[in-house]
This record gives sequence, C-alpha cells and structure tokens, in this order.
Amino acid sequence: MIISINHQVKLLVFSLASGMITGVLFDIYRIIRGLENPNRVITFIEDTLFWILTGILVFVFLLYTNYAYVGFYVYLFIAIGIYLYMKLISDFFIAIQYGFLKSLGKFLRILKNNLIFPIEVIIYKIRRKK
Repeated sequence: MIISINHQVKLLVFSLASGMITGVLFDIYRIIRGLENPNRVITFIEDTLFWILTGILVFVFLLYTNYAYVGFYVYLFIAIGIYLYMKLISDFFIAIQYGFLKSLGKFLRILKNNLIFPIEVIIYKIRRKK
C-alpha cells in the first residue's frame, strides 16, 4: 500500500505524540502508586492494569489520528516519543504534579478545618453547659 508523504509525516508525528502520552500516563501512574513497595502480586496486578489501559488509550489515539495503521516505524517512533519524554520532560512534569498535589492537599486541609471548626465550637458549648 502506497502512502503519501504527507500522511507518513502525520503518522510519525502522531506516533511520537502517542509515545509522549504514554510517558505522561506513566508519570501519573508513578505518582499514584507512590514510593512504597507493596507485595509482588499487587504490583503485578497494578502494572498489568496500567499497561492494558495505556495500550487501549494509545490504540484509540492512533485509531482516531491515523486509522490505526501500525507498522514497525510506528512502534519505533512510539518508543522514541517515550524516550524523549522521559529524558526531556518527565522530571519537570513530576515536579509540577507534586506541587499541585501538595497545594491541593493543603487547600483541602484548610477547607476541612474551616468547615469543622464551627461544629466543634457548638459541640464544646453544648458539653460545657451540661
């Protein structure tokens, strides 16, 4: 099957993009999983579910962008996209994720404290009167 140069360039660009998407998903998975080492069975199940989900998402992305035409160079450029993401962007993206999660946690703690404080004051006054 003969493919035009324009279509081949789009195929390579979308293959690189799907590799970058895989890298982003992997970083999100690393943040969710954390630094602890659960037992091997749980790790195997988590890893398997992650790669199944990632495979489905990459396939849908490639299906939407280039009709799921998958050749050797598509796999090669997905691997190159993952490599480039991990070397160039991953550390920056993880730092942003940590900062966002830290800020979100702080915001939720403040919100919880502000919502619970009036209730605690009311309970304290009721108990004090008894």
